Amino acid sequence: MSDTVLIPGGRDVRATLDTAASDGAREDSGDASRADAVVVACPPHPQQRGHRGDERLVAVSDALTDRGVDCLRFDYGDWDEGYGETTDADEAVGWAAERYERVGLFGFSFGGTVALVAAASRPDLAGVCALAPTARLNPDVDAVAALGEVVDRGVPVRVVYATRDSTADWEPVIERAEALGVETVAFESDHFFVGRAARVGETVAEFFTPRLRK
Repeated sequence: MSDTVLIPGGRDVRATLDTAASDGAREDSGDASRADAVVVACPPHPQQRGHRGDERLVAVSDALTDRGVDCLRFDYGDWDEGYGETTDADEAVGWAAERYERVGLFGFSFGGTVALVAAASRPDLAGVCALAPTARLNPDVDAVAALGEVVDRGVPVRVVYATRDSTADWEPVIERAEALGVETVAFESDHFFVGRAARVGETVAEFFTPRLRK
């Protein structure tokens, strides 16, 4: 089941909340969702047609909800060169944290970078998973530095990447992740994981499930 959500804040941020199967339910039926954990999912670049209905985000959501974890897929507000988009992710996490006991953060491509940067100021996250992140959002915002801050805060991280990715500048992120002891997962694929979306969803959900299902 899915519901449309308007994320409070200064920007027009709309989301889809996919609710989990009943085996992850809690008894409090007064909430919009019955699960006690959620993953906030950040879409790819909005100027390159990235949106919350992205195939990879949907695959991650399907895998999570099958495991009893809700997923909040959101669209960014008006384009703001990565600054406003990071705020959007933070607001979405804030919305989720008010309603769930545990919150994870995921993103694909540009959204993976947004997730890492937003997570640097969110020590209460249960985990962060970035899929094919690029090294920078803009000249001022560096995902490589943000990754170090996330690790310093003790938040579990997994970075998933494609070995044939010629779209994103992913190598600096992976090099830093490996130097920090962060778990990385490689796919023999291109940036878009063509034909591999379902397996990507399983890989992301496998990371989050033990951290979110208590």
